[in-house]
Amino acid sequence: MVAGEDAADAAAIRPTWIMTSEQAALWSKLAAFTLDASGAAFPFSHRLARENLWPLVFARRVIVEYKRFIFLGAAAGHPVSPSKAVDQAWHLHLTYSKSYWNDLCQGLLQRPFHHEPTQGGAAESLKFDQWYQATLESYRRLFDQSPPSDIWPPRLEPDRLAWVDLNSYWALPKPRLLRRRRK
Repeated sequence: MVAGEDAADAAAIRPTWIMTSEQAALWSKLAAFTLDASGAAFPFSHRLARENLWPLVFARRVIVEYKRFIFLGAAAGHPVSPSKAVDQAWHLHLTYSKSYWNDLCQGLLQRPFHHEPTQGGAAESLKFDQWYQATLESYRRLFDQSPPSDIWPPRLEPDRLAWVDLNSYWALPKPRLLRRRRK
């Protein structure tokens, strides 16, 4: 476990008194679950940061929120939908198949936790918007706090992500003025 991940996880354990004893036990296990392999030269958190062009500290915060999302998927009692940032952590974790399927799903959750992407269309968009809103409500209920808005925006954002080969192309951020006009 990386020192930054330790500190973030320790802070994330606080709200267990709001949960049932079973939920609190599950959350404690998830909070202690590490995605950064001990001794790895290029650990999960660093890869998540690099692949998304995020500062490492932000990637580590996303990992904590990803663990909260996994908890909500097990404890909320309804389908859940991740934010875009959390979904990036989920996608990356799925590529670490032994960690995801053996350690997380079989070992910790003791059940599969499948990723179900949209099938497209208006009905699917509405369904995922409703799931996302329910996820935010359950977050507030079970963690007794609002999710961080820089990781969990109040509305599910449309997909505007694209893979870019940074060896062949430059990726430059748009000036803030142009980003505000598009909204």
